[in-house]
Amino acid sequence: MSFIWFLIIGGVIGWLAGLILGKDIPGGIIGNIIAGIVGAWVGGMLLGQWGPRVSDFYIIPALLGALILVFIVSLIMKSMRRAS
Repeated sequence: MSFIWFLIIGGVIGWLAGLILGKDIPGGIIGNIIAGIVGAWVGGMLLGQWGPRVSDFYIIPALLGALILVFIVSLIMKSMRRAS
């Protein structure tokens, strides 16, 4: 059951990051889940583990990490579209 919560919280964090930045994450729901999980990892590495915790995610660092990740992915996608 904790794995399902892990996926749900990862998806919500990825969705919120895309919503805050106004950028679409490629891959839809799967992209949101990946962005949330990788963003949580990035946020944990850069910012540490603090703030409220839900299903092994520290919400604030995870959201900030997901924001960084979505921003970088959107820049890469934008440059790939220009190159085509």
